[in-house]
Amino acid sequence: QLQLVESGGGLVEPGGSLRLSCVASGFVLDDYAIAWFRRAPGKEREGVSCINKDNGGTSLARAVEGRFFISRDNATNTVYLQMNSLKYEDTARYYCAAEKGGLCWYGGSWYDHWGQGIQVTVSS
Repeated sequence: QLQLVESGGGLVEPGGSLRLSCVASGFVLDDYAIAWFRRAPGKEREGVSCINKDNGGTSLARAVEGRFFISRDNATNTVYLQMNSLKYEDTARYYCAAEKGGLCWYGGSWYDHWGQGIQVTVSS
């Protein structure tokens, strides 16, 4: 089975940092693009960041540019999202998603597999 499992979320103060992990199982991660999306209450799903099969990173949201950084470790089948300088508006449920063509897309409909998501709450 193809699965993605997120971890590392939780509560963090404004200005703080958090690192999310996405572990893939049932497939070889290095041939896929992996993206992070988020959905806040009352808002539409928003792409956050993506890394393609060649390890090229792409910011999918202007709001996180310069603050969020994506990376992957093929040896452990894991993709990370390092989130720095967190703001209240970063509060959302975060999802990782895999695209079998190895390409990054802004639209979530292009992705083939999704994790269950994990909550990130930025609060003082």
